[in-house]
This record gives sequence, structure tokens and C-alpha cells, in this order.
Amino acid sequence: MTLHVVRCDAVEPQPWKNGGGLTRELLAWPARDAWALRLSVADIRADGPFSAFPGVDRWFAVLDGAGVLLSLPDGKHTVGIEDAPLHFRGEAAPPCELLDGPTRDLNLMVRRDAGRGGMQRARPGEDFGSRDSFRALFTADALTLQIDGADAARVPAMALLWADGGAHGTWRIAADTPPRAWWIHFQPRSA
Repeated sequence: MTLHVVRCDAVEPQPWKNGGGLTRELLAWPARDAWALRLSVADIRADGPFSAFPGVDRWFAVLDGAGVLLSLPDGKHTVGIEDAPLHFRGEAAPPCELLDGPTRDLNLMVRRDAGRGGMQRARPGEDFGSRDSFRALFTADALTLQIDGADAARVPAMALLWADGGAHGTWRIAADTPPRAWWIHFQPRSA
């Protein structure tokens, strides 16, 4: 298994599809122009709608800032730094209101016709043992990733660590204080 690391500060920010903010695309997998899974960190500086992504499932988590209020078809959802990632359909393109100033956010997008995926909060001492072929960890705080009990990698703050095609074993994080970190997994549809 090969582990790949992408540091957020090494990626140039790009304007959103709708021009309402900036994003750093950390990974478009398996290819940038034909992605099944996309991970990015976005800076939201003003109220406004998200970009529409038909056929895409989205997960959204706040990394820094007071949080946001998203208006989705099933109601309004407040998402703050301590909350679990919010899952919603990309078609919704929800209006977004900042709660108290700018935020920095983690976004996972998965094309529904390409496979299934998800994102969840990572906590020290809890095992992550997904059987999916793609597995990743994003962390806003430096930590150590252990695979099957051995120290595998020191992961810097604001970085994505990922593996595909053999990303098995039990993953666990170790940190001095509870980090802002998330597990990501994806399984492509069988041909």
C-alpha cells in the first residue's frame, strides 16, 4: 500500500464553479477531468449559494470559523466546527449564511453513478477499518496515523493522506489533544 500526502498550502486556490468563494482541490480521483471522488478545502468569505453538482453526493464539515447555516430542501442546518459532517445532494446548491465571519471548510463529493462513499469524524483511539478500496484521512491538526498498530505516518496539519487499491488494515489516529480530523472512504461500482 502506498500512502500519498497532499498539503493544503501546496495547492493553489481556484474560484468556485459559481464564483462565490475559493477552493483548493486536494484530490480528484481517479483523474481530474473524470473524477468519481473529489476532496477540497474551501474558504467562504460571504453569504451566498453553493454551486450545483447534479448527480453528486456531498459531505461538508467546518474546519475553522463559527460555522454556517445551510438551507436545504429538508430544512435549515447549522454546521459548526464540532459537528459531524453534513451529507446532502449536490443538486440542492443550498444558500449559505455565515454565522459570524468567514469559514474554512472540508468538502467531499462523490458521483452517485461511480460508487458510494462517506466522511466521518476521526477520533483518537477509535479504529477505522473500511473495506472500501479508497481510504483517506484529512486533518486540520498534526497527528500520527497508525496502521495495524504500527506508526505509519506523521501527518502534518491541513493535509490529506490517502491510499487506494489495497487500503486495508485497521487505521487509528494518535494525537496529544483531540484533533479536527475526518475519515473518508469510497468504493467504486463494479463494472
